[in-house]
Amino acid sequence: MKIHPALAIRPADEQFEDYLLNGVFTFMVRSFATVRLGEPVADWPLEQVKPFEKNYGIDSEEFSQRRESTNATVLVAWLDDQPVGHLTIRPHWNGFAYIDELAVDAPARRNGVARSLLESARGWSEKHNLAGIMLETQNNNLDACRLYEKFGFVVGGVDHLSYRAIDPQTREVAIFWYLIFPAG
Repeated sequence: MKIHPALAIRPADEQFEDYLLNGVFTFMVRSFATVRLGEPVADWPLEQVKPFEKNYGIDSEEFSQRRESTNATVLVAWLDDQPVGHLTIRPHWNGFAYIDELAVDAPARRNGVARSLLESARGWSEKHNLAGIMLETQNNNLDACRLYEKFGFVVGGVDHLSYRAIDPQTREVAIFWYLIFPAG
């Protein structure tokens, strides 16, 4: 995948809320994976389902608070002067940076936006002397899983109960990914 030459990453500004309200951050779920620690995502068994669109929802007030925080930041990807993706990151209690949210507006996908945001998150984390980066995604978001794996993240844990309060019958499983920086 090539990075679009007009792509730039910078901290969120006042235009961020309009982008959040107008962006399309859904994705299609076609299957649920059974995570196998230590195995590539491509080898995880899949349970195919009738395709449906998934939307986790974005709370613009929450992001405004993070943007104004001294500990956290919101990084926004701009393509041809339009915001097309974002990432929120903060130090976590365990010495890692924690990415709370990484999303790319649907029309801008496949332009290297998520990868560029992850590169910026790596720089932010190194600047803050953190041990690496952690994040969570789900077993129904396989495009995200493949991205994190390709970027160098490894699965550190799986939580089968995380989403049960939302839906007791869910097959959705939380996957915790880690990018561990070399000691130095």
